[in-house]
Parts: sequence; structure tokens; C-alpha cells
Amino acid sequence: MRRFTARARQRRMRAAMPWTVLAGALVVALVGTGIVYGTSALGFRTLRIVGAALVTPEQVREAARLSDGVPLARIDLAAVEDRVAELPPVARVTVSRQWPRTILVELVERTPVAVVPQNRRFVVIDGSGVVFQTRSDHPAGLPLARLGTPGPDDLATTGALTVLAALSPELRERLTEVVVEGPARITVKLRGGRTVLWGDASRSDTKSQVATSLLARKGNTIDVRTPDVVTIR
Repeated sequence: MRRFTARARQRRMRAAMPWTVLAGALVVALVGTGIVYGTSALGFRTLRIVGAALVTPEQVREAARLSDGVPLARIDLAAVEDRVAELPPVARVTVSRQWPRTILVELVERTPVAVVPQNRRFVVIDGSGVVFQTRSDHPAGLPLARLGTPGPDDLATTGALTVLAALSPELRERLTEVVVEGPARITVKLRGGRTVLWGDASRSDTKSQVATSLLARKGNTIDVRTPDVVTIR
């Protein structure tokens, strides 16, 4: 009888063992989750910034709005990305955790393409026409684009950018400014007082090739508005 009772007890213990192990694992998981989400031992302390040149680390920190000591697991990375992306010079941003206490912010900044003079200052635009910087000086190496109100939806802006992108190295080397007085009234001004009448932004690659081929000719005005029938005077 005792032998039978002992065997029955062993069978019950073996049957209960998987549930005991599962319960123990659950307790460990809950404790671990509590440590990750609730303890300051894994709280935010360091903001690491990569790719910042046009924005300062202070601007990124202010935009990120992260509080010291907040558990790293509780930080909403997408929300931080959205806040940092509002900085005008930032084109793209990726935010990630670096355990135990660091948040990594990786930036891809906008590439300056042209400068537009406005109210005695200079606004810098990228290849999409987005204004992302205002300066008191004309940044060296950036062409001047004279137009009204720059922006990605502005026809004058997109026209100027199309022309700039099509310029040959020879034209770009001589370029002083692009003037846009209307969608079909684009003028490229070169050093030495030479002018290229461009017309609209259509067929800009062809116009660039034709204008480049005429640089060695005499004359201050090169008219490529109709690139199949050009004049120089």
C-alpha cells in the first residue's frame, strides 16, 4: 500500500513539474520586464548624435526632448524621430536604443543646392526647393538664384533648380546667378557680363549643351530659348 502511495505521489509530481517550470519562467520574465521598464538602472543618460553638421547637438537635444533617467524601453522612438525631423536642415532621421543607457540619433541632412537673396539675407534651398537655412552671408560655392518666394511647390523655384541641375561643368564654372522672372523667362548670367537667355526649363539638357558649344564664340548674349535655332550677339 505504501509502495502504491509513493508511486502515485511521484506521478503527481512529474505531472506538476512542467507547470512549475512554466510558472517559474513567467515570474522571471515578469521580474525582467519590470527591471527593463521600471528601473533607473536602465534609464536614459546619454544622447549620441551622428551626422550633425548644419544643426548643433544642442538643437537636436532640445528637439528630442528626452528626460534623464526615463527607462530606455519606455522611450517612444518614433515620436523622437518625428520631433527631430522638424528641424529644417534634417532630411531623414533614425533613432535607436543602445543599451544600457544611450539613445542614438542618426541624421541625414539636406544638401544645399542654391542660395536665394531675401531682405538683405540669404536663404539656402535643397534640390527639392525646401528652405532650410537663413544666413547673413552668401555661402561660398553655392549659386545664386534670384526669384520670388522659394519653395518646393513654387514654379520659379523648380524651374531654377531644373536649369541648375542641367548646367555643364563649363557653364557652372562661369555661373554668377540664375534669374527667374517668370516660368518662361529664365536667364543664366555668367562671369564677364555674358548672358544666356534660357526661356523656360524645358529641354534644359539640350540648351546646356548648345550654350556650352557657343562659349568660345564672340558675343555677350547667347539665346537658347529655342535650342534648335540659336542666336548669339
